[in-house]
Amino acid sequence: QVQLRQAGPGLVKPSQTLSLTCTVSGISISTQLYAWSWIRQPPGKGLEWMGVMDYDGDTYYSPALKSRASVSRDTSKNQFSLQLSSVTPEDTAVYYCARLFSGEIPIHDYWDQGTQVTVSS
Repeated sequence: QVQLRQAGPGLVKPSQTLSLTCTVSGISISTQLYAWSWIRQPPGKGLEWMGVMDYDGDTYYSPALKSRASVSRDTSKNQFSLQLSSVTPEDTAVYYCARLFSGEIPIHDYWDQGTQVTVSS
């Protein structure tokens, strides 16, 4: 059974870098046809896709976040991570990691429970 479990700080100060790590079990993150996304939901707003890492390590980012976001992975630990630099209070959100099935109709089919991250001094 596929499971995603996220870890990271719940509070980050403005201008600092937010770092989150997602540990995947039940499937290797190097398995073809799957990619691994970061998605967030600010309070009172909809879901915002941030970036994704493909099974072979290629990364793609939202144009709005490309200059600040970075997705990396540690295949030995079956983990992928997000770093978001120069955070502001507008980056306050619930952050999710999710698996993307990259088939004919791409779909995020497995999600973690989400982590509340607050940017505040």
